Amino acid sequence: MSDFSSRKPGFHFWLLSVCLLLFQLSRSNAAVPPAARPPKDESARITAEAIQVDRAPKLDGTLDDPLWQTAKPITEFRQREPAEGDAPTEKTEVRILYTRHSVYFGIHCYDSEPSRIVATELRRDVNQDLDDHFEILIDSNHNGRGAYVFEINPLGTQNDGLIVEEQGDSNGGDFDRGWDGVWTSEAHITPDGWTATVEIPFTTLNFTHSSEVVWGLNFKRFIRRKNEEDLWSAYRRTFGITKVSEAGKLQGIKDIGSGRLFIVKPYGLARYDKQTGQDPKFPLTGGLDIKYGLSSNLVLNLTGNTDFADAEVDLQPFNLTPFKIFIPEKRQFFLENAGIFNFNLGDGDQLFFSRQIGIDPITGQQVPINGGARLTGTFGRTEIGIMDVDTRSSGPNPYGNYLVARLKESLWAGSYIGVMGIDKRSGNLQDPFNQTGGLDTRLIFFKDWFVDAHMSGTRSSGNPGGASDLGATLTYRSNWLDGVFERRKTGLNFNPEVGFVQRVDSDETYGDLTFKVRPKAAGIRELQFEGFLLHAPDTHGGVLTQEWQNTFRADFNNGAYTDDDLVDVFTQRITTPFHIYKDVFIPNGVYNFTRHQFTYGSGQDRRFTYNFFERFGGYYGGTLNEFRAQANYRPTAKFSVSASETWDRFRLPVSNGNFSVVLASLQGNYSFSRFLTFTSLIQMDTSNTQAVSANLRLRYNYRPDSDLYIIYNIGTQFASIAPTNPPQVRETRFAVKFTYSFFP
Repeated sequence: MSDFSSRKPGFHFWLLSVCLLLFQLSRSNAAVPPAARPPKDESARITAEAIQVDRAPKLDGTLDDPLWQTAKPITEFRQREPAEGDAPTEKTEVRILYTRHSVYFGIHCYDSEPSRIVATELRRDVNQDLDDHFEILIDSNHNGRGAYVFEINPLGTQNDGLIVEEQGDSNGGDFDRGWDGVWTSEAHITPDGWTATVEIPFTTLNFTHSSEVVWGLNFKRFIRRKNEEDLWSAYRRTFGITKVSEAGKLQGIKDIGSGRLFIVKPYGLARYDKQTGQDPKFPLTGGLDIKYGLSSNLVLNLTGNTDFADAEVDLQPFNLTPFKIFIPEKRQFFLENAGIFNFNLGDGDQLFFSRQIGIDPITGQQVPINGGARLTGTFGRTEIGIMDVDTRSSGPNPYGNYLVARLKESLWAGSYIGVMGIDKRSGNLQDPFNQTGGLDTRLIFFKDWFVDAHMSGTRSSGNPGGASDLGATLTYRSNWLDGVFERRKTGLNFNPEVGFVQRVDSDETYGDLTFKVRPKAAGIRELQFEGFLLHAPDTHGGVLTQEWQNTFRADFNNGAYTDDDLVDVFTQRITTPFHIYKDVFIPNGVYNFTRHQFTYGSGQDRRFTYNFFERFGGYYGGTLNEFRAQANYRPTAKFSVSASETWDRFRLPVSNGNFSVVLASLQGNYSFSRFLTFTSLIQMDTSNTQAVSANLRLRYNYRPDSDLYIIYNIGTQFASIAPTNPPQVRETRFAVKFTYSFFP
C-alpha cells in the first residue's frame, strides 16, 4: 500500500502523457480541419445563408429594422410531433445576419390565435417546456457531434446549454443546461404571433478569426397549446434537435474578427453561518473564475477558492431503497461541459459523479474547495476533458485531490470509443487513494441501432480482487418499437469513490420491450405497452435482485399523460439491516412482494397544472402505500407557485413498524423583470430530520454574466446520497454574493 500510494506523481504523469500522446495523434489526423470533414451525406443537408451587414440590427424584439429584409427567410420547417414530416400548422420564419463580431437571428413565429400563446416564465435558465419557445442550435465546429443551444420564449427569457455526443440532459431534455453563455435577446407578442431578436457574439462560441465559415445549424419551434414540435432539420421522431449529425448547415459567414473567449469573473462573499452545536462564523471571502479559449475548439477553466452559496437547494428526498440515491449536480463549475466527462455504466450508474467532490455524501455539508482547473474541447476527431480539483479538510472530511481525464475518439455520426481515468488522493490514512479506469464505446448502425459497451476497474488501498465492472447494451429505437437488452457484471469490490454505483456483486441481465401505437382517437397522441425483466443475482449465483413489470402509458395531445404499472413483481435480498426510519430497521433476508402504480398528469397548456402518483402493495414483508401530488399555478408571467406533498404509509412486521412519513414543499417565484427575481422554497420532512427548512434567494443580473445574490437558508443546502436515511447537519446561513464578469 505504501509503495503504490507514494506514486501519485507517476500516475498523474501517466494520465497526462496519454492525453498528450492522443493530442499528437489527433493533430496528425487534423491536417484537414473538422469543418472541412463533414459527414458523408453532407450534400443532402439543407442550407441556410447568413448576410453580412455593416452594423448590428436593432435588437428590440421586432423585425422593423430594414436590415432584416436583406436576409432570405428560412421557412422549411416540418413537424416532429404530432405528425412526423408534415407541414407545421403555423408558419415560422428565421433570418440570419452577421457583423465582424456577432451573428444575429430574427425570428417570426406566426400564430393564427396569438391570444393563446403561452408565455409565463421570466427567470433565466429555467425549463421553458410549459411555454411556447424557440431553440437555435449551432455546431460551430461542424463535426456533427456537439453543439450550443440557445432557447427563448415570447417574453425574451433566456435558457442555454450544450449537446455533447448527441445527448441531451438526464431527464430527456434537448440539452444539458449547465453551460451559460453571454448573449442578448428580446421578444414581443404581436397581432400575428410573436417575434424575437437574438445576438450571439462569436466570443460566446469561442469562434476565432475565419475567412470561410460552415456551421451545423438547426431550429426548433414548440407551440405549447398544440403540443407541437417543428424542426428545420432532423425532424424524425426518433431524432429531434439533439441529433446534431442530422442538422442543416449555415454558410455565408466570412472575414469575421477574432472571437476568442476570455472571461475573468471574481466574486466577493459576506456570510453568517451557524451549524448545530457550533459557534456562529462570519467569513468574508472572495474568489476568482477564469474562462479562456486556447483555440476555437479548446477551453480552459480556472477557479480559486470556489464557493457555491448561490447554487439551488436540493429537494430533500426520502430513500425507500437500500441503495444510494442519485441527486443531480447543481453547482455551476461542475455543470459546465459536464457531458464530456459522462461515462455511463447502466442503470443510472456513473463512473464519474461530480457530487462526490466538495459535498459530504452523508451530511450534505459543503467541503471547501481550494481551487481547480478544467480543460475541455476537441483536437480533430478527439474530444478531451481534464479536470483537477483540490479540497481542504473540513469536519470529518480530510483534504483531497481529484484528477479526472476523459478522451473520446469520434468514429462516425454519434459513435465513439473513449477512455477515462480518475485518481483520488486523500488525507485519510485508512483510505489514502482510489483509482478508477475505464474504456467505453458507443456504436450506431442504420441510425436506429445502438451498441453501448464498457469495461472498468478500480484500485484502492489493499488492492482487493473483484474490482471490475463490465457491461454491454443493445438498443433499438423506432416509431413503433423500442427495445433494450443489457448484460452487466459488477464485482464485489468495485469501488469508484468519485463515481456513483447503486449496487455491487451483481451479475445482471435486463430486457425491455415497448410497443407504441398512435390510434386515430380524439385527444390521444400515443399509447405504449411496456414489459421488462431484470434478473440480477450476485456473482456467485445467489439471489440478489429480480423484477418484472408490465406498464401501460398514454400520452394525450394536450400534454396530459398516464403511466401505470399494472403489476411490478419484486425480489430483493437484504444483506445489511436497512435503516428505513428513526429506530426502525428492516432485517436481513430475501423478500418477495408485488406492487401496482397509477400516475396521471394534467394537460400542460393551462396556467394550472397538476400530477399525482399512487403506488401500493407489498414492501419488505409488509405493505407500503405511496402517494405524491404536485400542483403548479402561473397566474402571471411575474408570479408562479408550486406545491408538492409525498405521503408514505408503512406497515412493517417489525418493532415500531407502523408509521408514516410526509415530505412537503412550497415554492414561490416572483420576477420583477427578466433580470431581478425572487425565489423561495419551504420544505417539511417528518422522517429522521423532523424539520422545516427554508431557502430565500434574490438574484439581480445587473449585467451579462454578473450577478448580485442575497440568500437566506435554514436547513441543509445539499441532500445526502447515502443508502439509508441518516440525519443531516442543519445550519442557518445568510449570504450576500457579488460576481462581476469582464473581458480583458
